[in-house]
Amino acid sequence: MSVGDLQERKKLDAAEIGAIAHLYRGEVYRSTIWRTRLDTTTNWSVVTLGIALSLTFSAPEASALPLILVGVLIMFFLMQEARRYRYFNVWRARCRWMEVHFFAPMLHDGDLHMEDGWQRILAEDYWKPRYHVSMWVAIGRRIRRNYFWILLIQSAAYMGKLIVHPGPLTSAEQLYERAAIGPVNGIYVLAAGAFYCAVWGAIALWSWNDDARRARRSPERSSMG
Repeated sequence: MSVGDLQERKKLDAAEIGAIAHLYRGEVYRSTIWRTRLDTTTNWSVVTLGIALSLTFSAPEASALPLILVGVLIMFFLMQEARRYRYFNVWRARCRWMEVHFFAPMLHDGDLHMEDGWQRILAEDYWKPRYHVSMWVAIGRRIRRNYFWILLIQSAAYMGKLIVHPGPLTSAEQLYERAAIGPVNGIYVLAAGAFYCAVWGAIALWSWNDDARRARRSPERSSMG
């Protein structure tokens, strides 16, 4: 695509402006629907974690295993939510693109930056739709927004259970004994838990760095996604 092509802006007539307004309304509706679906999977994670907490702390002799097993469900919900977020981000990016390059210049009474070739970029996104973020970025963003607190509560509750039930912890050997699951030594269980938390933390940190890199590369928000 040449620089000359990017600098061309199609002059829109009244009918085309009305069509874009309806298109924007449709994209807002789709982004709203997918945003609601994100809340659904987060709610499922919170509910299942609440059930695990109730079972684990129902009695001093109750096992901490439910807090481990719920991690599998939380991981499943996180993956599903990240997939939904990638769809949501498509509609959100299109809405934001039209707000910045179509509606904002019409509402502003002075000179306002409008991306050269913004119509062509939007048209190509409709012609060849694609995800604007990778699955890993989506997972990291959902961890940073919601799942950090879910994972923190899960981890803190698990360690708290081992420390206080069925009685106050007195030694490291006792901690390993309480953490053991059947024939699996407690050291390995705790190591797996630390790895579980470290992986999600690393993904969240990586996605944060990726978002910062995108912001530095596009200071004027000239790219979709």
